[in-house]
Parts: sequence; structure tokens; C-alpha cells
Amino acid sequence: MDALVTAFVAAALAEWGDKTQLLVAALASRTGRPARILGALFFAVVISNAFAAMAGVVVAGLVTIRAMTLLVAVSLLFAGVAGLIRRQPGLLEDSRLPLFLAAAILFLAAEFGDRSQFLTFALAGRFDSAPLAAAGAVAGIMTAAVPAALLGQKLEQAVPVRSIRYAGSALFLIVGFIVAMQALQLA
Repeated sequence: MDALVTAFVAAALAEWGDKTQLLVAALASRTGRPARILGALFFAVVISNAFAAMAGVVVAGLVTIRAMTLLVAVSLLFAGVAGLIRRQPGLLEDSRLPLFLAAAILFLAAEFGDRSQFLTFALAGRFDSAPLAAAGAVAGIMTAAVPAALLGQKLEQAVPVRSIRYAGSALFLIVGFIVAMQALQLA
């Protein structure tokens, strides 16, 4: 249960103001089909996070608990630093693919190597639970995406996205530093 809750909170915080959330807002606004965009996102994040979680459990079996805890710390620090960097989402330009497929491919590309994927990898390995970590991350990402799909381009006017992103980044950096100190037994 720890893996589920931790992954949910981490992914939900990591996605606020991230390129995936902004991409959902832009696509939903542009296409006028928020349900189809959310469906494509759900498809992409299930694949992305299932892969990350399974890989995390495999790697955790190869390293010590101390090394895995240090990996969690590094992923938290990465999430904090990445949240301080503003990125613009790419958009679909006159694609010949159906909207769902084009959006799913775009979301898979956006999520590959994303901070929420690193967090899912590390948390699944640390808690030795790929299904719960993946489910928590998917739920967290979708929680951040639904307001973006419903509000579209008005998201940044309705919600203090930048403030949430910076506060989440600060939280990731603080917790990452604490976990690193514990993993290195300096605290």
C-alpha cells in the first residue's frame, strides 16, 4: 500500500506544470475532444509506468536496499531539478493518424524518461511492488491531467500551475536530500 500512495502523490506532484499536463491542455483545447485525449494519455501512461515499475523491481533484485534507497533519493532530486525547468509541449500538426493513436504516441514520447517515470521506477524497486507503484503513478498522472483536459488553455489562468510546480520541486529536493542523507547514513 505504501507503493501505491507514495507513487500517486509523487506522480501527481511531478505532473503539475509538466509538459504532459500542458500537452493535455493544448490538445484538448485544440481538438475539442478531452475524453479522447484523456483516453490516449491513459493508454500511454499505463504502458510507460508498467514498464518503469517492472524494470525497477528487476533492478532492485540486483542491488542492496541501501543502493535502492539512494536511487530513490536521486530520482527525487532529479524530479525537483526537472520541475524548475520550464518546457513547452509539442503539438500534433496535421497528422494522418487517427487522433487517439497520434495523441498516444505523442504522450508515450513525452513520458519516456520523464521524472514521473523515474519516480515510478525507483519506488517500485524500493517497495518491491510493480503493480501498486504503476497503478499509483497512473492515477497520479491522470489526476493532474483531468483538470488540464477540462480547462484546456484556460488551465494556467484558473490554477496557479507555476506555483504548484515550484512548490512540488522544492518538496522533491528537500525529501530527496533527506533520503540521500539516510541512504548514505549521514543523518
